[in-house]
Amino acid sequence: MNLSIKEVAALFGVECSTQTMISSVEFDSRLITTDSLFVPLAGTRDGHEFAQQAQENGAIAAFWSHPTIQPPEGLVIIEVADTLAAFQKLAKYYKEKLAPKIIAITGSNGKTTTKDMVDAVAAQQFKTYKTQGNHNNEIGLPLTILHAPADTEVLVLEMGMDHAGEIEALSRLAQPDMAAITLIGEAHIENLGSREGIAKAKMEITTGLDPAGFFMVPADEPLLTPYLAELPQQVATFGLEIGDLKGTIQAETPEQTIFTVADQTYSIPVIGGYNVKNALIAIGIGRQLGIAEEKIKAGLAHFQLTKNRTQWLKAANGTDILSDVYNANPTAMGLVLDSFRKLSLKGRRIAVLADMLELGPDSAKMHAGMAEHLDETFDFIFLYGSEMAALKAALSKTNLADRVRFFATNEKAALITQLQEELLPTDSVVLKGSNGMGLGEVVDLLTAM
Repeated sequence: MNLSIKEVAALFGVECSTQTMISSVEFDSRLITTDSLFVPLAGTRDGHEFAQQAQENGAIAAFWSHPTIQPPEGLVIIEVADTLAAFQKLAKYYKEKLAPKIIAITGSNGKTTTKDMVDAVAAQQFKTYKTQGNHNNEIGLPLTILHAPADTEVLVLEMGMDHAGEIEALSRLAQPDMAAITLIGEAHIENLGSREGIAKAKMEITTGLDPAGFFMVPADEPLLTPYLAELPQQVATFGLEIGDLKGTIQAETPEQTIFTVADQTYSIPVIGGYNVKNALIAIGIGRQLGIAEEKIKAGLAHFQLTKNRTQWLKAANGTDILSDVYNANPTAMGLVLDSFRKLSLKGRRIAVLADMLELGPDSAKMHAGMAEHLDETFDFIFLYGSEMAALKAALSKTNLADRVRFFATNEKAALITQLQEELLPTDSVVLKGSNGMGLGEVVDLLTAM
């Protein structure tokens, strides 16, 4: 990065003569390297307690706001009222100094995959940087900005939330030139009350959006329609067979999905109509960036998917595993199950479904509703977690009852053991559940067994 200690100190009204250039900005003292700026944040323990470790790892300076903990000798101290607010202010300053095109992505599902697609398309023509992993909140977003290389031309930022007001704060910090909402699902409905509340919260992404900017929304989401008429930005809708960008699926295999938009044909190395919708966002943004169609196609055809998002893996015994275990809500789980059951697959088809968290008082009803996405194409259905008892009860009234295997929340070990004993090399299994249920551990053990 191209920031000096003196420049950062001046931003906060602190006099400093040290001209040393900062190598990185980190809030985790374990990631500090030579000439880093350390940002001590409040957590389970106060970050100020780790300043000595940060200095030993190479930190040259630190923000400081603790009234009683004394900073280590020899560390350049930049006193601030609030270290998180200072972290965000520095990120905004650095963003304005780099002046890249900023693209913001939010949505109840698919935002990480869409971010990956948009980045892959933009990288065909520009120097790009994107949100790493799930760094999409009030801490992760400024970290992403501050980690962007000095030659970044397009910055793709994922924006997440679980309460109203969070997306607005992120949008005002990032001030995007373009933005998109992937879909409105039920994620965090416990905190936001309803899908209407979720839609309103997602629309906060427009608060910092350039009035002359570009905004994409799903054509099949009426909850967003009332907000669009008053927007000054250019708005484009997308969808399967509907919207300004209409995608039509031509073929779908476990390895790829082929679709058309008007007279153009595209392929993506993932399954599902929901991923075609994500790709439509990347196409729309790519065109706004002036990228040629052939480059857009190349970016989509070879984009790298973030781990555990509709990712095909092999179990140690040869079983094909579709891992989509990072997070889950009813819309997302239904979409994955629908896509999985439509595929032409060898051998038996097995589903492993874990609780979807933070669904509020209607959680049991939403879990039971997943029965609509399960049919005779599934040979076994493994359910894991207390909330999945509602789906077990729903399936007990169908001809799938004898195919269900239920495991309580404290029976993960038994689930793993039975899967390891049951799975055959010719089987295909899909795993989906909220991150808090730890299905990633199940995937890791299956691939290592």
